[in-house]
Amino acid sequence: MLAGMADEPAPHIAVTSPPPDDAAIVVQDLVKTYPKGPRALDGLSFSVHTGTIFGLLGPNGAGKSTAIKILTTLSRPDSGSAFVAGFDVLKQPQNVRLSIGCVSQKSGVDMESTGRENLALQGRLYGLKGSALTSRIEELLERFHLTASADRVARTFSGGMQRKLDVAMGLIHRPKVLFLDEPTTGLDPEARAELWTEIGRLAEEGLTILLTTHYLEEADRLAERLAIIDRGRLVAEGSPDRLKSELRGDSITIDLFEAASEQSIKAAAARAIQITEVRLDGLQVHARAAHGASALPALLAALEAEGVKAASVKLARPSLDDVYLRHTGRTFEEAEKGSA
Repeated sequence: MLAGMADEPAPHIAVTSPPPDDAAIVVQDLVKTYPKGPRALDGLSFSVHTGTIFGLLGPNGAGKSTAIKILTTLSRPDSGSAFVAGFDVLKQPQNVRLSIGCVSQKSGVDMESTGRENLALQGRLYGLKGSALTSRIEELLERFHLTASADRVARTFSGGMQRKLDVAMGLIHRPKVLFLDEPTTGLDPEARAELWTEIGRLAEEGLTILLTTHYLEEADRLAERLAIIDRGRLVAEGSPDRLKSELRGDSITIDLFEAASEQSIKAAAARAIQITEVRLDGLQVHARAAHGASALPALLAALEAEGVKAASVKLARPSLDDVYLRHTGRTFEEAEKGSA
C-alpha cells in the first residue's frame, strides 16, 4: 500500500547526478545501520537497465530486504542515494510510489476478501475506477489463471494462488518497475516453477523487475544480471553465466570419513598438481581443477597417501554457490546457517 504513505524528513544526502536514460534503478553508496544491530548496508551500489530482470542474491540477513525497503520508500538510508524510474527516492517519494509495484515477503492479500475484491481495493488506491478498473482486474485474473477462483475468499487459495494474487495486485496500475522480494519462499516446486514462468513473461513484455532471492537456482534461471550481496556489501556483479565462467574448471567436493588436518589436505593437493583453491571445511574438502575428471583420481590417491579417506565425491561444473564461495570464503549454505 505504497501510494498513500506519509513522507518523513530526509537525512543529509550528498547531491547526485540524475540517472542515465537507460537505467530504471540506480543505487549509489547506500549505508543503513539499525539501532543495536550490525550495518545492514555498507556502501551498496548497482544499476538496473530498463526492461531487464536484475537479481539481488544473498543469504538471509545479507541486506537484500533493507535495500528493497529503501528503493520502495519504506525506509531511508543513513547516507547514499537512489533513483527509481527516474525519480529520487528521497526527494520524490510519491512519484516513485506511483511508478512501482511491490510484492514483499509478507503477503499483502486480505485473506477474508475475495481475489476480485483484493484487486479492486488495490486498484482504487492507485486511482483506478469504473470500466478501466474492471477491465484491468479481468485481464490480471485471466493472466494468472485465477478467473475460476476470483470470487472465493483468499484464505481458501493455495499458497501458489495467493502468491499469484500478490503479484497481480502489484501490477494493477501498470508500474514501470516491479519489486519482488523473495517471491517464491515457501512455495512447493510446482508453484515455484509456475511463478518463474510468469515472471519471465513479464520481463519479455519490457517490465523492469528487481528480484531478491536466496535461491541459487532461481537467480540462475531468471536474472539477466546479478548483484551478489554479503553482509550489506556488493561482492560480485554480472550475468550468471559470466560470473560462473570466471571460475575456470570444475568444482570438487569430497566428504571425509573422519576429521583431517588442513596441512595434510594442502600436502595432498600439492602432490596432485592440477588442483587449485583447496579449502577444508569440517568433514568436507572443496577444491577446483581445470579438468575435474582427470584430476580427481590423483587427488584421491594423494589424500590416501596422507592417511585421509574419502567417503563420497561430487564433481560439478561451476555454480553460483562456487561464485559466492570464491568471493566470501564461505558457501551459501554456511552463510544461511550463520544468519539463522
